Order: sequence, then C-alpha cells, then structure tokens
Amino acid sequence: MKDVRAIDWNNVWKNARMQRTTPVRSPSFWNKRAPSFAENSLKKGYAEAFVKIVNPRKTWSVLDMACGAGILAVPFARHVRSVTAVDFSEAMLERLQERCRETGISNIRILKASWEDNWSKAGIGLHDVAIASRSLVVDDLRHAVMKLNNIARKRVYISTIVDDGPYDRRIFDAVGRKLDAGPDYIYNYNLLYQMGIHANVCFITEDYQKTYGDRYEALDSARWMVGDMTPEEEKRYVDHFDKHLVCYAGRWVLDYRRTIRWAVIWWDKGTNTNHR
Repeated sequence: MKDVRAIDWNNVWKNARMQRTTPVRSPSFWNKRAPSFAENSLKKGYAEAFVKIVNPRKTWSVLDMACGAGILAVPFARHVRSVTAVDFSEAMLERLQERCRETGISNIRILKASWEDNWSKAGIGLHDVAIASRSLVVDDLRHAVMKLNNIARKRVYISTIVDDGPYDRRIFDAVGRKLDAGPDYIYNYNLLYQMGIHANVCFITEDYQKTYGDRYEALDSARWMVGDMTPEEEKRYVDHFDKHLVCYAGRWVLDYRRTIRWAVIWWDKGTNTNHR
C-alpha cells in the first residue's frame, strides 16, 4: 500500500484537472455570466454561512482572491477594516463596483489580476487574512496555495467543491455525457497535509431548487454546466427540462431537489511551519 505522504498530490491534482468533463472557464465566460451569477449567488445562503465560519474581526485586512461580483467581499467589508477584492473578469469587478455604490461601502479596494499574475506588481500587498472562495480552479495548486499563504499574516481560508459541487448530474446523464467535475476538496486537503499545513475543514450545505420565470429562463440557466452541445445533445437537454419542469405558484421549477456541498478549509499561519 502506497504511503499517502509519498504521493505527489500536486501532480495528482493536475492529472485530475485534465480528466474533467466540464468546460474550461475563461475571462470571457465570466464576463458573460457576471450579471446572472451575481444575482443567483445573492439568493443563496453560502455567503452568510462562510462569514459565520470565519467570524471576522474589525481589525482585519482581508484579501478576497478571485472575488467575482463580491459575494463575500461586500459582507466582509461590513465586519473588517478593509477588503482587497481581486478578479480577472472586468464584468465581475464592474458589478462589484455597482454594489459598493448601491450599498455605500467604501472600504473595498478593487484590483484586476489573476492567479498567474505577479501579485507584487499588481499591488495586492500583505493582508491579515487571505480568502479564495470557490476559485482555486488552477493548474498548479501548490503554487496558488503558497501565494495565498505568503500574503496572509494570520490565516488562510479556501473553499471548494465536494463531489459534483454545483453540477447537476441528471442533466449530464440526459445529454449523454459523463460528468467529472474535476478534483474536489480532498485533493486540496491532502496537498496541504503533504505541505505540512495542519488545516481545519467544515462544510456548507445548500438545499438547492431554483425557480424560473419561464421555460426559456430555465433552459438558459444550466447551459454553463455543459458548454457547447451538438444538435442531438441540445435535443436531449431540452427534453430533460420539458420532462421535469413544473409550474408552482406562478414560477417554474424542476421536480427534483439537489444538495450542494462546499468544503471550507482554513489554517493559522503560526501553527504551520513545515511547508514542504
């Protein structure tokens, strides 16, 4: 039996990423999805649950890396001294700026940068706490973790998918595709263990059943999962929704529910000194 400590978990992560059957997400993808993504995320309880786990301090400066439209940056800004919100999608950052204006929040600094950029040149700087929420979709996980670890004075929080995450396996089955969402949280945890980081882990659970104004909204809502489809796949996709969409109180909903789980993993800087 192979010793888990002898496994190159960063290489295992890279191989698992290559096996995934979900589309690669580029800046243009996120620019296009920014409005609906921001709106849908606000309706869920994820941000509230994440903030509760972190229990932020008024004195903290926080880095929210790959912040999206500010799902966490905005609520955190109400509890900490300052937030630096970083993302590579201009549309996401524009939506965050709008939310800051709408809510009167003035302690969020917004920067455009990616995981691969030079963070020093981007002007990110050191922070008390670094957060990467559902955003560690990188090819070199070890490098990304070390960047977060090096920029945080006190603590690092990351969150990632458990099992299928937000992907609806029923849709993939209906279309006729295999669903492999890529490496989930256990890869992150095992790599941290190998790096000598003694991390904590807990889970956020969402009981998910989204409602839609009409059939067309429902059909558009899940296309991001599968990406481009052949005509035959498109037909199967439409058939799936026609089979499962039901009208309830003037809104449309799928006749099944999904449980989505996210793993939140964090560690204190002072208790981890053996980063191999």
